[in-house]
Amino acid sequence: MSVRDPEELTAAGDGGVATIAPATRMGAVHLTVGDLERSLGYYESVIGLEVLDQGAGRAALGTHERTLLVLVEEAGAPPAGRHTGLYHFALLVPERSQLAAWLAHAARDEVPMTGMSDHYVSEALYLRDPDGHGIEIYWDRPRDHWEGQVRERMTSLPLDLQSLLGELPDPAAAEFEGLPAGTVMGHVHLKVSDVPETIGFYRDVLGFGLMAHLGSAAAFLAAGGYHHHLGANTWESAGASPPPEGTAALRHATIVVPDEGELDQVIARLSAAGVPAEESGHGPLVRDPSGNAVVLDTPG
Repeated sequence: MSVRDPEELTAAGDGGVATIAPATRMGAVHLTVGDLERSLGYYESVIGLEVLDQGAGRAALGTHERTLLVLVEEAGAPPAGRHTGLYHFALLVPERSQLAAWLAHAARDEVPMTGMSDHYVSEALYLRDPDGHGIEIYWDRPRDHWEGQVRERMTSLPLDLQSLLGELPDPAAAEFEGLPAGTVMGHVHLKVSDVPETIGFYRDVLGFGLMAHLGSAAAFLAAGGYHHHLGANTWESAGASPPPEGTAALRHATIVVPDEGELDQVIARLSAAGVPAEESGHGPLVRDPSGNAVVLDTPG
């Protein structure tokens, strides 16, 4: 399982202070897919999510405690290709042994992978679904291992597979029963047309801290000192336009702020910056300078 990691650069950054509430986190990611039944088979058997609700060309998946992914079918929709949109969404499991169990399942069931890396802050596995949507499954090292060091230490090194699988008594016999309770949407990484403009939106308007950047090619932003809730890069999308209608693409990501008061403050900053918020049925929806849609929500 020797594969190339999609993030093989070392980050630098300015450690910008976030003004958005520290408890802000990522919520469900909504995607268009070309064949819902095909996607459900993949996300259940390969990724290990449960179908929580399904009907009328739409399905919600996650663990029994939370929705992490919503799929909407446009029959026959082709992959979006080299446009702005989703680079990957990242599912964070609570324990290293759970990441090891997922990797043992992938090895045993010959799941195609696109990368696996040690980022110092985390250990991560990468793959793509049948529509080409990028997926990361990862585990965070304890926060006291990396807090305050993200800009200096976040990098990409080869993942020590022997060490990771050593978490399991017998990797070949380890049962895979799906992603565990406590799995959350750890971060969302976007394809954007211009990184400085993207920083201007997510840092200077929404209020995320700039934790690290790779020159003008990529940036990593977060609330509450996390290593990143949002990533953005131009590796496949410099100067690109949003994906055409009818393609399998990101519908929207979700940013969950802790309460209505914080939501009002974020909306006020958007209004002051001249960024319109649309009503989406899921909450206020805004678009970043690359056309990527983000819904603002509160817990509940």
